[in-house]
Amino acid sequence: MRLFFILCLVAAIQGCVSAPKPVTGTNAASQRLYEQHQETIKAIEQFSLKGRIGVQADGKGFSGSLDWQHNNANDEIALYSPLGSQVASIKKTVDKVTLEDAKGNSISATDTETLTQKALGWQLPLSGLADWSLGRPTNSAIQAITWNEQGYLSSLKQDDWEIEYQNYADQNGHILPSKIVLRREKVNLKLLIENWADIAN
Repeated sequence: MRLFFILCLVAAIQGCVSAPKPVTGTNAASQRLYEQHQETIKAIEQFSLKGRIGVQADGKGFSGSLDWQHNNANDEIALYSPLGSQVASIKKTVDKVTLEDAKGNSISATDTETLTQKALGWQLPLSGLADWSLGRPTNSAIQAITWNEQGYLSSLKQDDWEIEYQNYADQNGHILPSKIVLRREKVNLKLLIENWADIAN
């Protein structure tokens, strides 16, 4: 009886020590693949992409296409209606963000979230979107994270945004996201990336 009790106690202690981290819920093999994949994409500092975007926020909606050029210092995003006319252009530098609408009116702010909320009625999380679009976390605290058996992000929560990765594609030798859904309170944003280009370290 004493031996049985000791064995149960040892098993309980081992169970506490070896319990998996709830943040990932994945096995060691997929974790290694995740780390390897993050290593291959962590040096990407520049890219261009074309795709489609859909937004639902506070009963308002927007759908259309976008053309985005990104590097460490600047971002330029052009938003187009479903018919192809330009709705707005967003230019971000280290100092400020400026949005110009189809009529040529422009407004500026210190961050994209404030600017797009004011001008478009919904937030574009540009401060994190460059990393999230590539399938990697930003440097801020990770609230939750999972990846699939291939080591590619499945879901991520950062800065109170919930990001779901629904599809990946081979782009110029890099496995990068092609369908991403971002959710935050009262905001649902879907990004379909049709083409990656100018990917550079």
